[in-house]
Amino acid sequence: MNYTLGIDTSNYATSLAVFDTAGEVVCAKKRFLPVKSGQLGLRQSDALFHHTSALPELMAELANEAELTKIDAVGVSAKPRPAEGSYMPCFLAGVSAAQAFALARGIPLIRTTHQQGHAAAALFAAGGEELFRRKVLLFHVSGGTTDLLLCDQVRQIQLLGTSSDLYAGQAVDRIGVRLGFPFPAGAMVSELAAGCAEPVKPKSSVKGMTCSLSGLENQCNALLKAGKAPEYVCKYCLLCIADTLVKMTKAARELYPGLPVVCAGGVMSSLVIRDWVQRRLPDVMFVPAAYASDNAMGVAILAAREAGLWLKS
Repeated sequence: MNYTLGIDTSNYATSLAVFDTAGEVVCAKKRFLPVKSGQLGLRQSDALFHHTSALPELMAELANEAELTKIDAVGVSAKPRPAEGSYMPCFLAGVSAAQAFALARGIPLIRTTHQQGHAAAALFAAGGEELFRRKVLLFHVSGGTTDLLLCDQVRQIQLLGTSSDLYAGQAVDRIGVRLGFPFPAGAMVSELAAGCAEPVKPKSSVKGMTCSLSGLENQCNALLKAGKAPEYVCKYCLLCIADTLVKMTKAARELYPGLPVVCAGGVMSSLVIRDWVQRRLPDVMFVPAAYASDNAMGVAILAAREAGLWLKS
């Protein structure tokens, strides 16, 4: 049996994972980057520092649960997206650690991207090997993306639609931080929204497969100013995002009928969004939060495939 190590140092979390070729994630470790109260993220220099500090500690924790001496290939997310010019300094921490590990062990180093890692983790959780062998429609919805993608075996990813302004995760985090939650605020916003029994009529702005979310932040701020309960405002925010996804999915299916639809990204961890979408589109696939939010599991899976250790043609 072969094992691969995945490393991801995103703008939100440091994460490591070990995958085995029997088709199982052996273990995974993640630590969110520390953000001061009231702030909406970190400067890249600070993110790079925190990743560099966290990686040795997480690697030591991983070594307590997995035999790292048996790792046969290392995967790392080297940039945000598989697109020319895509770059973020925070990914340099992961690349440095992955290179050092691969050179010390004399094993292959597989470079991929954060978005492809998200895609691989979601496809693996949703359908295992089957979804890796075909085209799928994939939502990657997070603090830095609201992307609808045509994903072909995770090797080729075509952007079909996105937000023309604010990303979904940004809207959620801004509302959450305004309510006093720490950043990233998605989990707390979703938990608060789940406690709201009052009906909500969401409003979304979608043209074809392109959406606009800047108005959502303004609407939520206006609701808070008008005295609406935080629970209601959180529910309104999430259901507007859910309605956006439904409209974008319907537009995509007119051009690509019959393709599976899978959701990835931290925002897609919300049970409020999932339940609302699946009541309208029951076949849209959501995955457990561990596979939807930032993680290194998809990176480890891609390392296994690209090194010829898993899912051989």
